Amino acid sequence: MASKPGFLTDWPWKPLGSFKWVILTPWIAHSTYSFITKDQNERDIGYFLIFPYMMLRMLHDQAWITLSRHRTSKGKSRILDKGIEFEQVDRESNWDDQILLNGLLFYIGYMLVPEGSHLPIWKTDGVIITTLLHAGPVEFLYYWLHRALHHHFLYSRYHSHHHSSIVTEPITSVIHPFAEHIAYFVLFAIPLYTTVITRTASIASFAGYLAYIDFMNNMGHCNFEFIPTTLFSFFPFLKFLIYTPSFHSLHHTQFRTNYSLFMPIYDYVYGTMDKSSDKTYEMSLKREEGSVDVVHLTHLTTPESIYYLRLGFSSLASTPQSSKWYLYLLWPLTLWTSLMTWFYGKTFVLERNNFKMLNLQSWVIPRFHVQYFFKWQREALNKLIEEAILEAELRGVKVLTLGLLNQVTTMYKDDYDNLQSKLCSESKKNLVFPGSYTAKIWLVGDQINEAEQKKAPKGTLFIPFTQFPPKKLRKDCFYHTTPSMLAPSSLVNVHSCENWLPRRVMSAWRIAGILHALEKWDVNECGDAMFSIEKIWQASIHHGFRPLKINPLIKI
Repeated sequence: MASKPGFLTDWPWKPLGSFKWVILTPWIAHSTYSFITKDQNERDIGYFLIFPYMMLRMLHDQAWITLSRHRTSKGKSRILDKGIEFEQVDRESNWDDQILLNGLLFYIGYMLVPEGSHLPIWKTDGVIITTLLHAGPVEFLYYWLHRALHHHFLYSRYHSHHHSSIVTEPITSVIHPFAEHIAYFVLFAIPLYTTVITRTASIASFAGYLAYIDFMNNMGHCNFEFIPTTLFSFFPFLKFLIYTPSFHSLHHTQFRTNYSLFMPIYDYVYGTMDKSSDKTYEMSLKREEGSVDVVHLTHLTTPESIYYLRLGFSSLASTPQSSKWYLYLLWPLTLWTSLMTWFYGKTFVLERNNFKMLNLQSWVIPRFHVQYFFKWQREALNKLIEEAILEAELRGVKVLTLGLLNQVTTMYKDDYDNLQSKLCSESKKNLVFPGSYTAKIWLVGDQINEAEQKKAPKGTLFIPFTQFPPKKLRKDCFYHTTPSMLAPSSLVNVHSCENWLPRRVMSAWRIAGILHALEKWDVNECGDAMFSIEKIWQASIHHGFRPLKINPLIKI
C-alpha cells in the first residue's frame, strides 16, 4: 500500500477476494456458447481465445516466478543479495489482478468496437505498426509518466506501493495501484486500437504484443542477469532498445535513474541513465553461486506439496501446507509431476537463507513420502541421497541435516521407553505411560490411528514428537505442530513455510544443523542419538530460537 493511498488505489473487485474471477463468467459463457453453436464461417476465434490466453499469461508469469526463485536461491548471476519476507509476498499476492483487468477490458472493447471482431490470424502491416508505435509514442509517454509518478505528490499516493519491493520478483512488475494500471492500459492500447481502426489488427499482433510486455516485465524484475555480453558486442545498438534485469534493478535501489519502460534509449537521451548500469550488469553476470555452510536435505511429502514449495505458487508457499479443494482441479499437472518423480529427478536447491555469518540452503529430493516405503525405490533413493551428500562435501558444506528421511517406526510402549531414555532425571517423572485414556495431553507419533484418537477425551492436546504430524481427525481436540521452534528475526530471506509449520517456524532437525555450524560442534548425530540435550537447548535459546507457545484455546 502507498504511504498516502490516493483515489482509485484499491481494485474494484477487492471485496470479492478469491472469487473475483466470477465477474468474467458472462463473457466466458457467451464466447464459448457462440463458438460452439455458430457455423464455422461465423465463429469469432479471437473472441473465444480471450480467456484461454489469459490463462496462458498466468502460466507464463508462474514459469518466471519458478525460474527466478530457483536461480536466486542458487546465487549464480544474482543481482541483489538482500532477501524478501512474508510482507512482500502478501503485498504481491494479487498479481493476477492485472490479467483480470486486461481480460475485462478486452471483452468490453469487443462489445463496443465492431472493428475488433473477426480478426485474422496474421497481418504483417499490423505487426509493423504495433512495433513502431510501441518504440515511439508508448515508450516516450511511459518514460515521462514514470518520471511524473516519482514526483512526491504521485509517488506517496500511488507509485510508492510498487517501490515497497527493493528486491524484486517477476510479479513485482505488475504490483501497482488500480489507477496506475488504468494509465498503463491506455498507453499500451495505443498500438492495439490504432491497428483496429486501420483494420490492420490480427490475433498474432494482439497476442504477440501482450506476450512481449509480459516477458519484458518479468525479465526486468527477475533479480538475476542472463543476457550475454556477446549480444551487445555483436549488436551494440541493442543496448538502447533492450534493457537488462540489472538495469531496472538499479531503478528500484536508486529510484531517480533508469526510468525507461523496456528501451533505455530515453534514459540516454534525457540523462537519467544510472552511471553504474554497465558495471552492475558485468558484475552480476560474473557472479558465482557462492559458498554454503549448512544444507538441509528434505523431500516432497504429498503430490500436492509441489504447489507449496517456494518454487511453486508463492501465495501457497507462504502458508502452512493443507488440503485445498481447488488444487484437485490441477490433477493433470499433479499426476504428470508425480509420474516424473517415479522415473526421473535430481536433487535441486529450494531456498537460501542467511543467519549471522552462515549461508544456509535447503535441498529437495524429488521423491514423495510414500515412495520411501517401496523396496524397488530404495536403490534410486539411496543414490539420490548419496549424490546430494557428495555434492555438499564437494562444495565445502560444514553441516548437512536430513529432514523427513529418518522415520520413527516404534509405537506404544516402545515409544515411551525411547522418549524416556532421552530425558534428564528431572523431566522423566513428567512422562507417564498411561494405563487409561483420561489424560488431556498426549505425546503421539504420526502412526496414531483414528480408533486411538477417538479414545482421547474432549479437549485433548496432541503433541507429536515425530517429523510427520498425525492426521487431524478430531474437531473437538487440539493439535500442536511437529518438533520445531520460532526462528529469530535475524534469520533473513524467510518467505515460505516449511511444510505444515507456521510462518517463520523451523523444524528441530533443521535448527540442529544451524546450531552445529554456529557452535562448531565436531560431532555427528545419527538417527535418534543426541550428544547433549542440555547443550543443544541452551544454544538454541542463546541464538534467538524460541519455543512455540501451546495455547489450548486455539486450534493450531
